[in-house]
Amino acid sequence: MNLPFYIAKRYLVSRKSHHIINIISAISVIGVTIGTMALIIVLSVFNGFENLVASLYSSFNPDLQITVKTGKTFNSTSIPEDQIKKIPGVRYLAEVIEENALMRYKDKQYIVTMKGVSEDFMRMSGVDTMITAGKFQLHEGNKNSCILGYGVAMNLDANLSDFLNPLTIYVPRRTVQYNALGDNAFNSDVIFPSGIFAIQDDFDSKYVILPISFVRDLLEYKQELTAMEINISKEANPDIVQSGIQHLIGNQFYVKNRYQQQEFLFKIMKSEKWVIFLILSFILLIATFNVIGSLSMLILDKRKDIAVLQSLGASQSVIKKIFLTEGILISTIGAISGLILGALICWLQQRYGLVQLGSADSTFVVKSYPVHMQIRDFLFVLITVTGIGLLATWYPVYNIRKINISAIYQRS
Repeated sequence: MNLPFYIAKRYLVSRKSHHIINIISAISVIGVTIGTMALIIVLSVFNGFENLVASLYSSFNPDLQITVKTGKTFNSTSIPEDQIKKIPGVRYLAEVIEENALMRYKDKQYIVTMKGVSEDFMRMSGVDTMITAGKFQLHEGNKNSCILGYGVAMNLDANLSDFLNPLTIYVPRRTVQYNALGDNAFNSDVIFPSGIFAIQDDFDSKYVILPISFVRDLLEYKQELTAMEINISKEANPDIVQSGIQHLIGNQFYVKNRYQQQEFLFKIMKSEKWVIFLILSFILLIATFNVIGSLSMLILDKRKDIAVLQSLGASQSVIKKIFLTEGILISTIGAISGLILGALICWLQQRYGLVQLGSADSTFVVKSYPVHMQIRDFLFVLITVTGIGLLATWYPVYNIRKINISAIYQRS
């Protein structure tokens, strides 16, 4: 029989001579439970937002993107497209040219980022699922058309049904002399919009998707590209495909996955997540002071028991183990209860969306707080709470040696 555990368990559930000790013990368990539950809920909500952002960006960003390390553009012939397509898992390759331009509609003007794309972009992109008006189409017969971001369309007050007034796009001419003025300094062309997409404000207020041939003519490019986007199959391992492409094209190019394409954003989100975790852990540390108070009062209440155990031959280490086990039991019960309650609340939020984002008529992408539970978060929280509980238990247990046993016998 594990004597320290048996006695600690009896101390935990038995009625003390002073009822306040039972109350403080219960408060200790509740405090640890609430702190643990808060940690799980907050981490799960941050995971949910991270997944939401990743899903939104995945509608626009490709699985992999090739860009040049030096300069802005590269020649399309420097990328062995045929060899890349032979890598297992690669499905589509899309050539891309991005450049800033001035877009005008009637009397409205707005600076946009043109994204000229090849035909494979239509097959691999998720933008078609984000069309809010019109259709996902870059060619209508022999005529080119474009797809506007929602923010771009709003700033230009563009009308998809207006077939009399096209959009006019202006870019500086590459061969222009520095002293050129007026229309000679710009290339321009007209195009009609076919649809409007709404993904995320960073994209919606910036991008216009156009055929790559239209953008090439406007920019006076021949075979230049600013990026090549790659779509891979769901069964493929992105890391293996990424390293295979990097090895094939050499070190003069970057090959970035979705997280690396938005590396700064995801780093900020992870930093916020762990900063909040540290703040809540500090609050939990304060809550565990109840454990210190509970154990200290229990030790004082059980001084005669300690004296009896020592007179029966129990060593100082055995006595300490009893109350150390008592503190660990309080922390563990609170931690497990908090994990269960946190998981239950997260499941209810996932299933029923109990906590809404804004009002019912708000324009958020999702109507309720997104939640995503991860096993590693549960393990990490359990280790953290147990560690904090162990630290809180150590101080009162360490001071057991200061109890004067002979004085207790004299009073009794």
